[in-house]
Amino acid sequence: MDYIQSNKLAWEDAFRHRKPGWGDDNVARLQSEHLPFLHPDIVRVVEGMAFQGKTVAQFCCNNGRELLSLMQLGAERGFGFDLAENLIAQAREMASTVGAACTFEACNLLELPARYTGQFDFIFFTVGALAWFEDLDPVFALGKRCLKPDGVLLVHDSHPLLCLLPVPGEEAYREGEVRVSYPYFRKTPWLENSGMGYLSGKYDSPTFTSFTHTVSDILGGVLRAGLCLELFQEYPHDVGITPVYEGKDLPLSYLLLAKNR
Repeated sequence: MDYIQSNKLAWEDAFRHRKPGWGDDNVARLQSEHLPFLHPDIVRVVEGMAFQGKTVAQFCCNNGRELLSLMQLGAERGFGFDLAENLIAQAREMASTVGAACTFEACNLLELPARYTGQFDFIFFTVGALAWFEDLDPVFALGKRCLKPDGVLLVHDSHPLLCLLPVPGEEAYREGEVRVSYPYFRKTPWLENSGMGYLSGKYDSPTFTSFTHTVSDILGGVLRAGLCLELFQEYPHDVGITPVYEGKDLPLSYLLLAKNR
């Protein structure tokens, strides 16, 4: 079984084991809050963009809550893609309830149908999405293929530096210390069988397979795809892995913008 199919099974199983009430307030928040599920780093960028009449997409959209938040800015159509059938089912239900013009499709992103070529004005990835791909070059090539001329790609994610540092619960972690415990150029995948913490909590789960990438993997992938890098901003705050290294003047997250010139 390839790692993408294995991850599909693991994510779907994690959703079936989701914490009581997980996602139950999403619709209420989408109906009452401004851009509720978008990180402030993203909000600062997208609020300066014109989305009226545009077609937007989120690759690796989870249950669609971030894409549905973005739709508040006036996009004409939204498309979300993710591996997990049950996460996509929840996304469709939420879109129907809030009346968003969004299409959600469960698929292997790297096998996205040709009908999406040149269809999107804006594509975005959020925290954790790129870690599920062994090689980023085909991911960014897909972004290039699916963007319209002058379309924008946004990536907001944890910084590669964090992959060097242990987190609470790992043997190498020492409270209050910054210890480089893992290799920067690691090629071996991370294999985890303890659920998807924020979604399911810990349990004996199917295997999640993820990968670490270097800064040059990310920037080089964007450039090799033929996209024009517009912005690469690093931040000293965490966006979803662990807050234990905040306040230590370390790069913990980043935001990237590139255009299809």
